[in-house]
Amino acid sequence: MGVTSRLCVAAALALSLAACAGPPDPPSLRGQWDAVVVVNDLEIPFRFEIADDGGQVEGTFFNGPLRITSTDGRFEGGSLSLAFDQYASAIEATYADGRLEGEYLRGARRAYPFRAQLASTGERPVAADAPSIAGVWTIPTESSKGERAWRFIVRQTGAEVSGAILRVDGDTGNLTGTYRDGKFVMSHFAGSRPLLLEVTLEDDGSLRLVQNRQTELSAVRSDSAAAAALPKPTDPAHHTTVADPDEPFRFSFPDLEGRIVSNEDAQFAGKVVVVNITGSWCPNCHDEAPFLAELYGTYRELGLEMVGLAFEEAGQLEDPTRLRAFIEEYDLGYTFLLAGVPDQLNEKIPQAVNLNAFPTTFILGRDGRVRGVHAGFPSPASGDFYTAARDEVTTLVEALLAES
Repeated sequence: MGVTSRLCVAAALALSLAACAGPPDPPSLRGQWDAVVVVNDLEIPFRFEIADDGGQVEGTFFNGPLRITSTDGRFEGGSLSLAFDQYASAIEATYADGRLEGEYLRGARRAYPFRAQLASTGERPVAADAPSIAGVWTIPTESSKGERAWRFIVRQTGAEVSGAILRVDGDTGNLTGTYRDGKFVMSHFAGSRPLLLEVTLEDDGSLRLVQNRQTELSAVRSDSAAAAALPKPTDPAHHTTVADPDEPFRFSFPDLEGRIVSNEDAQFAGKVVVVNITGSWCPNCHDEAPFLAELYGTYRELGLEMVGLAFEEAGQLEDPTRLRAFIEEYDLGYTFLLAGVPDQLNEKIPQAVNLNAFPTTFILGRDGRVRGVHAGFPSPASGDFYTAARDEVTTLVEALLAES
């Protein structure tokens, strides 16, 4: 056989083997990703994870130890689609050359551009001269809720920092970042609450905080003389009250099947009742939900009942798909009622005084009267303040259950 014939046979054999091998395996997206969303032309970096198990694709946001995982996902033909029904949101992106490019869709609201690349496995350079800012700081402010101060909670290991700004309604979610170019750059995004925070230690020992390159705040250490002269952060146990504590707390709204449920129904008679003002759109309500599920599971058989009064957008009141996904995500086995839209909060809960935080929890004794109110709820990013909020509500519930 001549050279030309042998070349022809080899070429034919190669083509035959290629045909038998079939198309190449699709790329796997499995792993940690360095991602950003673009909000008002500002890039907000965050950590993202994708799990890919034989075509079953999941995406996960992180809020400290809390994981927010997609409810549905697929990766086909280079296109990634991840649905987060608990937020009524989705990631739609295209994969090419090791990168994802697309959008974070938020229903009728404006989408965020989304980009991601696989996270580097090597050591990341960090600054060796990072100053210490760990601890609790006081931020003087004038908020729309009547607050005079917030807290800034910081944890630090070398140049790495994490923490949160804590307000009366809850915190910013877990901010993470590093020290570089003379300042700490921290950020957070977990499907909601996009925030870029730049923190500079000033010569006088205070902190300069710049939020999203726009809003500037200052902070002083909470145990310093400067903080002693400032107003204290609002106590969430005293932010909201009721006009007449001797009156039973009343509610009457439809449940998700349209049946009217009221405080006078038999399921609440003689029970300690936790009435939770909530909304599936509210990130601080997502922070609180795992605790409420745990509380209900622990004390239901001892006489605790619970009801969520959900204030949702008009479209969600007509078809509460996001609220149903919210309930399923956190395994919330108690009653939920559709109370109205968020702007109707004070109209629908007329007994409350200074009710302006989502979430807010009213705790009723066995006689139906309000025995305590807790405004807002912090995430685990708030450290001891998160633990204190859980303990405060749990202690009151246990005390009321012990009453005759």
